[in-house]
Order: sequence, then structure tokens, then C-alpha cells
Amino acid sequence: MSFSSLKNISSLTFYFVSVVCFVLANVLKDKSLSFYYILLILGIVFFFAGMLKRLRSK
Repeated sequence: MSFSSLKNISSLTFYFVSVVCFVLANVLKDKSLSFYYILLILGIVFFFAGMLKRLRSK
């Protein structure tokens, strides 16, 4: 996936992916701590990507 295709994704999609990452992180917290931190960081990254996308589209 290239960066040009990321421009076509809506900010709501980034928010949805971040929520999915946070939920998966909490589900996998007891099983694998490394996946927990990876998913937590991914969730934060997607959340801020959605925020930046929303701010730039206004």
C-alpha cells in the first residue's frame, strides 16, 4: 500500500481501526504482552492519523 492510497481513506476509518487495535490489545493483554504494546502503539498512531486527516480536511 502506498502513501497516495492513504490520502483517500476517511478520518472515520482511521478512528475505527484505532478502536479495533485498542480492543484487540486489551483482549490479548494476558496472552502476549508484546502484542499488547504493539497494538497499543498502532492504535495511538491510527488515532492521531485520523485527527490529522480531519484537521487537514477542514
